[in-house]
Amino acid sequence: MSQSELQRLVEVMDRLRSPGGCAWDAEQTHASLIKYLLEESYEFIDAIETDDRAGMREELGDVLLQVYFHSRIAQDHPTDPFSIEDVARAIADKLISRHPHVFENLKVSGTQEIIENWEAIKAREKGRTSAIDGIAMSQPALPLVSKIFYRAEKYGVELELAGYTTEEEANESAVGAALASVIGWAHANGIDPENALRAQARKMIAEILAKEQSGSR
Repeated sequence: MSQSELQRLVEVMDRLRSPGGCAWDAEQTHASLIKYLLEESYEFIDAIETDDRAGMREELGDVLLQVYFHSRIAQDHPTDPFSIEDVARAIADKLISRHPHVFENLKVSGTQEIIENWEAIKAREKGRTSAIDGIAMSQPALPLVSKIFYRAEKYGVELELAGYTTEEEANESAVGAALASVIGWAHANGIDPENALRAQARKMIAEILAKEQSGSR
C-alpha cells in the first residue's frame, strides 16, 4: 500500500468523525469498538487458517481500520491526545530499540538470543521486576495461563500445580484431547471452563507474588 493510500484512509476517517460526517462513527469510543477489534482479528485468523488470500486482504484492512479508528478517536481526547502519526512513530522506535542486532550491529547466536534480548529490553524499558508485570489480564483464560507459565519459567518461579509434571510425554494431539476432555468434564458438571481457568490463573498469580515477596522461587 502506498503512502498516498494510507493518507487517504486518514482523510476518510477524519471526514467520518467530523461534523457533517457519519453520526454512528462520531459517537464511537475506544470501549464501544473493543468487540469489533476482537471480531476483525478473529476473522483475519480464519482467513489465514483457510489460506483465503482475498479474505486476508479484506480482513487485514478491517484490522487496519480499527487502528486508524482508535487513533482518530484519540485525537479528540481533551488532555492527552495522540494521532496515527504518534502511533506509527512509537512502533517504529520500538522496533528499532528491540532489534539491536539489526540497527546496532549487536552479534547474536540465533533466534533464541534475539527473543531473549527483546524480552530483556522490554523489561528494562518498562521497569518490570515481577514475573507477572505487564501480563494482559483481559485476554482469554487459556492464553493467560499459558503466558503465566511462560513468565514463571523465564523468571525461575516454580509453580505447584497438581496433576502436572514435566516428565509426562505430550504431543499436540494428546494435549488437545486432554484439554477438550477437561472442558467436557466442566460442561457436564455445569461449570464454565473459562471462569474456572481464570480463577486458577488468579491463584497462580497470587502464588508467584507470594514467592517473589518471600524470596523463594
